[in-house]
Amino acid sequence: MAEQIRHIDCFDLAETLECGQCFRWNRQEDGSYTGVASNRVINISGENLPQVLEDPFWRNYFDFGLDYGKIRADLAAADPVLASAAEFAPGIRILNQDPWEALCSFIISQNNNIPRIKGIVSRLCKEFGTDLGGEYSFPAAQTLAVLDDGDLGEVRCGFRARYLIDAAKKTARGEIDFDELKRIPLAEARAKLMTIVGVGPKVADCALLYGLHRLEAFPMDVWMKRAMGSLFPGKEPESFGAYAGIAQQYIFHYSRMNPQLFQCEA
Repeated sequence: MAEQIRHIDCFDLAETLECGQCFRWNRQEDGSYTGVASNRVINISGENLPQVLEDPFWRNYFDFGLDYGKIRADLAAADPVLASAAEFAPGIRILNQDPWEALCSFIISQNNNIPRIKGIVSRLCKEFGTDLGGEYSFPAAQTLAVLDDGDLGEVRCGFRARYLIDAAKKTARGEIDFDELKRIPLAEARAKLMTIVGVGPKVADCALLYGLHRLEAFPMDVWMKRAMGSLFPGKEPESFGAYAGIAQQYIFHYSRMNPQLFQCEA
């Protein structure tokens, strides 16, 4: 076991759970986090983390199969600005989230902020998921596929209701096959996801990175476009190599938490 969690010093719970990649975790008054993943409810803190990671499910969820220390060092060596971004939050890891839940979460994320995304996801789970004892499972695609837009009224997701229902129908019919999306070339996987109504390149890349662990995916939202233009002029996502998605997370979090980097743009 010690061998399997030897990189625990390269992991920070708060940095990982509050960097914008997931929406089912809530910070408690004592600093711990309570969350739901694949119908499992857990409270995690710095104190019980080693015990939590004895469970293979949580080791995989927090991506302890990868040596983030080495990846971060390699990325930092390639670019001094990226080195600063990586140093700002060195404990971030890309979670192994359920691909269906991640797809829906980032459909909901469009033109939205994190507190409101979390609220919509919570209401969706409470309305259509299974009670796990005060927390709720994420509803299956088959559950949502038999609904229409109006059935999501209590969820208060607005125009996104149509997108969620279309995603559910295509997933339930097998048109969106997550196993296939893990295997095929990234551009093809992105194009498949973009057959869902309302899913553009950014949401598709978020689903690929955060739900399918396609670590070469590089979602580009407003923050990232500004960051790339200002901090990495002339570079493209492909410039960051096979772990571009990890680089993206460092850059995204660094940029979002340091808006002064862009105050000179006016």
